[in-house]
Amino acid sequence: MIDIAIPGRDPLHLKYLVLDMNGTLALDGQLLPGVRERLELLSAQLEIWLISADTYGTLSTIAPTLKVTLRRMEPQADTAQKGALIEELGATQVAAIGNGANDADMLRRAALGIAVLGPEGLAAACLNAADLLVPNIEAALDLLLRSRRLVATLRV
Repeated sequence: MIDIAIPGRDPLHLKYLVLDMNGTLALDGQLLPGVRERLELLSAQLEIWLISADTYGTLSTIAPTLKVTLRRMEPQADTAQKGALIEELGATQVAAIGNGANDADMLRRAALGIAVLGPEGLAAACLNAADLLVPNIEAALDLLLRSRRLVATLRV
């Protein structure tokens, strides 16, 4: 659990981290540098969910090497499935990170939605749904590892 008191906002009591895979954690189906180590550290505090329609077919080789719960999405229904997972887990306890248009609903529903401007870019819908934008996945994960950064950015 990660508890974060942000002045001017309701406190966050995060139990889950939901992550989109392609474009967020991975590029062309390969995990980005620095992700594995950060997820290892975060897994001591949060239950981590990796969600993907497995566009590149590498999910079955990447997911078992990480301390995550895997949820495979149907390619044409992944937007609704991602939002439904946030509700299933309890939206007030979820931080979500993504970059695609199909991640917008997930970020909007989560207690904390972080949009990543990564090497694949960032969908405008995702940006509009997020609480904040970061330049890469490393920065997004570091916000959770060093939560005072979130306080500094999100305080009102």
